[in-house]
Amino acid sequence: VAAQKCRKRKLNAILNLEEDVCNLQTQKESLKKEHSQCSKSINQMKQKLDNLYHDIFSRLRDDQGRPVNPCQYVIHCSSNGSVFIIPKHLAKSEQKQDNRKEQKQK
Repeated sequence: VAAQKCRKRKLNAILNLEEDVCNLQTQKESLKKEHSQCSKSINQMKQKLDNLYHDIFSRLRDDQGRPVNPCQYVIHCSSNGSVFIIPKHLAKSEQKQDNRKEQKQK
């Protein structure tokens, strides 16, 4: 009787584990689909942002009326919603400073 109960517990444990595996496989497939949709959405947003970036720079002019070179400038958005066009070398140094501040806070 004890051996029968042991075998039954073992069989139940195996069945429960098989059910868990099936549930996890279903969850994995669902997460894969969600990941794929998120990646697609991110790529669409990146494309829209890139188009907007090019559209903005195609309309910008310097003091002499010449087009602003997007290779030399970047669009910078501040936390208060202001938008600036700044030289890339300044943007890089600003990023380094921000990274240092974040590392110090950690």
